[in-house]
Amino acid sequence: MSGIQETLLSRRTVYRFKEDNVENSFLDLAFKAAAHAPNHKNTNPWRYYVLGESARSLLLPEVERLSRSKMSGQPAKDMESGLKRAVSKIMSPPVLIAVSSSLTPSDSFREMEDYAATACSIQNFCLSLWGNGIGTQWSTGTITRADSTYEALGIPKERERIVGFLKVGYPEILPEKEKLDVESIRTYLP
Repeated sequence: MSGIQETLLSRRTVYRFKEDNVENSFLDLAFKAAAHAPNHKNTNPWRYYVLGESARSLLLPEVERLSRSKMSGQPAKDMESGLKRAVSKIMSPPVLIAVSSSLTPSDSFREMEDYAATACSIQNFCLSLWGNGIGTQWSTGTITRADSTYEALGIPKERERIVGFLKVGYPEILPEKEKLDVESIRTYLP
C-alpha cells in the first residue's frame, strides 16, 4: 500500500490532544496542501484564521452564553462542569483555526462549488498533518455560526461563512474507527 493510501485509510478524528506545541513548519506544509485543493475557476474560496490565545479569549463570552443556554435547568454542579468543558474546547487545543468559505449571494451554484472546494481544502490540510503524526478535529458547533464570533475574529460575515473550527494537535488517544464496507457505498451502473 502506498504512503498516501495509508494516510487516507488511517486518518481519524482526534478528540483528545497532548499539550505539545505543533511546529509551524508542519502547519505551513498543511496550508500549502490546503491551497492545492481543487476549485472550479480557481476561486480559492477558503480562508484559514489561526487563533492565538487573545483571539480565543474573545470567543469566551459567547461560549459561556451558549453553554448556559444549553444547560439551563440543569443542576448548578452539572452546569459548571458543562461550562468548563465548553471553554476547554476553545482554549485547550494546541492550535485552533477558524476556516471560512467565500460567499456569492448572487450565484448560489458558485457558492455551493466554493463550499465543496473549501471542504476539499480542509481534507488536504488534515491529511497533510496526519501524515506527520498530527491529528485534527473539524468542529461545526453553534459558536461557528454566532454573529459575535464573526465580530470577535474580524471575519466579514457578508463575504465569508465560517464552515468550522479545526482543532489541531498531537493525539493523546487514537480513537477506533469503523467505516462502511465499500460495497455499501458503491454501485456500478450498466
